[in-house]
Amino acid sequence: MSGRAGERPPPEGEYEAVLARLDALEHAATEIGTRLDERTVCAELADFLVRRVADAAAVELRPVDAGPSGGLRPAAPDTPTPVSPPGPAASAGKTALLDRADPDGASVLAVPLLAPDGTELGRVRVARAAGGFGAHEAAVAAHAARLAAVHLGHARRLAATEATALHLQRALVAEPGRPHPNLEIAGRYLPAGARTLVGGDWFETVRLHFGRSLLVVGDVMGHGLDAAVDMNAYRSALREVAATDLPPHRVLRQLDAVVAEDAGRRPATCLLIQVDPARSTATFASAGHLPPVVFAADGSAELVDLPVGPPLGTGFGGYEPAVRTLAPADTLLSFTDGLVERRGEDIDVSLARLAALRLPPGSGPEEVVDEVLRRLDAHTAEDDVAMLAARCRERPTS
Repeated sequence: MSGRAGERPPPEGEYEAVLARLDALEHAATEIGTRLDERTVCAELADFLVRRVADAAAVELRPVDAGPSGGLRPAAPDTPTPVSPPGPAASAGKTALLDRADPDGASVLAVPLLAPDGTELGRVRVARAAGGFGAHEAAVAAHAARLAAVHLGHARRLAATEATALHLQRALVAEPGRPHPNLEIAGRYLPAGARTLVGGDWFETVRLHFGRSLLVVGDVMGHGLDAAVDMNAYRSALREVAATDLPPHRVLRQLDAVVAEDAGRRPATCLLIQVDPARSTATFASAGHLPPVVFAADGSAELVDLPVGPPLGTGFGGYEPAVRTLAPADTLLSFTDGLVERRGEDIDVSLARLAALRLPPGSGPEEVVDEVLRRLDAHTAEDDVAMLAARCRERPTS
């Protein structure tokens, strides 16, 4: 490895060796654990050890659910070439280092990755083609391993917290009310990246009288637990107001008035679509939300032109309805802005990209959602994405 020889402690004196060791320890603190995810920590540990004390390094971790006796798995496969197994001396609970020679003359050093409570998270192995490891080099490897183990513990706790929050968010948005059987629906929620916990994007369906259903997509401003709490409050209030079976624009008016009474509630955009399969119509009302798109039977897309009122929670009201006839096999798709918005791009350009999509003819709600997510690369979006697609079921002919 280039630069490795110059970075190792110089052999000509203990004083110089101590200085080099202190320098290595200082760099370890800044080079290992720059991000709280397992893969990055392991890659940084292996890279540091290769530059400081070894020719090759490999990190192996014990899976979280494997238990103390579970097997190890490679944690950083794109780091320098793995070394041969160190043997039983790096078993759980061992803090001692193992320095041994392979049959081909290489020297292998194995260090367990021990959490502060003594739990072995895995091990790191480093090797040299020739020559053993000195005391200072062994101490640097041990210190780097301890540091990495601390960061790995933090990363695992953060991952567990994020998983819990994500399950909570998905549970909130993935259990809408049940529409009438005459309506076929599909919904999706995607969080914004690995570091975002929960947000305020949601969708809902409400069963109304005479075979009609109300479709709802909303987006509370901001992210985090506060936005999720407000999202749940909007959703609960929406269910209560919608139960009165008012037209969509009047539902928005009442919902806006209710929410505006709470000064601490965050504003939110919201789109309501009342679908009446018996009359083949859809009535829309928007509170600052992006327009939905209709995919026809031939797969072509068309944005619905709607009057847009202010976001909910402002108390301004002023919502207006719009009615559209639904052709057979039309699929309505409503969504939050994370699906289409891109940094530095005008929203009209973003919506035009969606409207330009042409899906396979006859695509139903599930296919529409999956295809749109794939073609717009929504899995890498910078914001949360909530989507709700609906299509009237064909009525049997007499």
